[in-house]
Amino acid sequence: MSSPDTQRLRRRGLRLEYATIAWNVVEGFFTIGLGILAGSIALIAFGLDSIIEVFASGVVVWHELRSDSPGERTTRALRLIAVAFFTLAAFLTIVAVIRLVGGAIPDESPIGIAYLTLTVVVMYTLARMKRSTGKALNSRPLLAEARVTYLDAALAGGIMVALVLFAAFEWWWADPLAALVVAGFAVSEGLEAWEAEAL
Repeated sequence: MSSPDTQRLRRRGLRLEYATIAWNVVEGFFTIGLGILAGSIALIAFGLDSIIEVFASGVVVWHELRSDSPGERTTRALRLIAVAFFTLAAFLTIVAVIRLVGGAIPDESPIGIAYLTLTVVVMYTLARMKRSTGKALNSRPLLAEARVTYLDAALAGGIMVALVLFAAFEWWWADPLAALVVAGFAVSEGLEAWEAEAL
């Protein structure tokens, strides 16, 4: 692959990561705010996950796409990402279990449902573009981050379904259950980040 082509693809990869970061920043604060208003632990969980995704994307931009050898700083950053995901998983598990045991009922959030539906479309589109760019560049970091973006789309879809189930059938337990699903994925992402530092 010629150098101009490589640089063009790297610029495209960076633009995709910047777009992901921008979306996730808005998504994080917006869904956390909606979650607090509706008393939805699932929306808050998704917002917190989005903030961690911003950090993960930042690692790719600064240490991977801009550098041929990640070095020790990337190792430390990946471990921090892993610890952040583990902390998020522990927090969500504790709160979700308390909600399940106590039977806390959230309010409906039609705005949250609409926003999560839009998020599924945006994240899936970004993930596909990252995957094609990562393949063309033969960039393992970009391909790995594309999988994280696919996961973000899947999580948004899962939580959206939980909110719809509550709105339609008043299945209050769907909300903390969705938070537990996010916690499980957070553990998975944490383990992947921790193991990646050894590569």
